[in-house]
Amino acid sequence: MKNTKKFLELEKKIGYKFENFDLLVHAMTHSSYANEHHIAYEGNNERLEFLGDAVLELISSEFLFHRHRNLPEGELTKKRASMVCEPTLALCARDIPLGNYLLLGKGEESTGGRNRDSIVSDAMEALIGAIYLDGGFANAKEFIHRFILNDIQNKQLFYDSKTTLQEIVQGRYEEDVHYVLVREEGPDHNKSFYVEAVLGKEVLGEGCGHTKKSAEQQAAYCALKKLKNEKGDLCI
Repeated sequence: MKNTKKFLELEKKIGYKFENFDLLVHAMTHSSYANEHHIAYEGNNERLEFLGDAVLELISSEFLFHRHRNLPEGELTKKRASMVCEPTLALCARDIPLGNYLLLGKGEESTGGRNRDSIVSDAMEALIGAIYLDGGFANAKEFIHRFILNDIQNKQLFYDSKTTLQEIVQGRYEEDVHYVLVREEGPDHNKSFYVEAVLGKEVLGEGCGHTKKSAEQQAAYCALKKLKNEKGDLCI
């Protein structure tokens, strides 16, 4: 009953009501939970993740094809890869926030799995797969446009923030950006890293993540937003 109430709340969050409610349950069932509760393999979200990944790739490809009419195939492929990568999908999932609705095993729960990029990004793809099976292509497309392809300008900043920041700095400044690990918090199995993006002696941005890489990405993203606000002519 508790899980049913939780999943009904998720339906309201995403604006989609399932005809086959079991598909939503499967999409939110991590393999760790399925193993602990002796649920058959098809009851976890891995197969739905496989399907959702393919649906997402097609819809994001169509989106980029129409949005960037003059870009060659290679550039479109790079943009698509950055849009559907794990950190970006995790960012989109947290907007829902999808992690709150996952069924996790006790081990994954205790080690911070609910906030782990790999787990929430996989769940996002599984949810896409579930919507596709339940409501068809049009409903899956609507969900992807609403939760992944929305606010595309800000997300574009996040997709390749470290690379973009480096290119901007190299073109405008004599020094390079470097990343400083300020502190670490938490036990080894659920550690948080706090990082600053620094140019010379100036801190451009701060970030936090469960890996140093994700913290650096967040710091670079904040630095880009700061530079864009300070320099209205900054082209990103």
